[in-house]
Amino acid sequence: MEEVNLITESLKFMVLGMSVVFAFLTILVVVVNIQAKLIAKYFPEKTPEVPLSSDESKHVAAIIAAVTEFRKKS
Repeated sequence: MEEVNLITESLKFMVLGMSVVFAFLTILVVVVNIQAKLIAKYFPEKTPEVPLSSDESKHVAAIIAAVTEFRKKS
């Protein structure tokens, strides 16, 4: 009879422990998402818009052509 009580108690502790971990991870995910939204709202990323000169655009076109040719041969 005592063995049944030990198994029942161990199952209770297992469920309690897994519930605590699940609750903690759920709260952690919620807090991280809220933090990400707050950071994005108050500290937006500044992306510099630098127009490419004609010389740079020629380099970019040459690189794209070289990569495309390399992928055809592979």
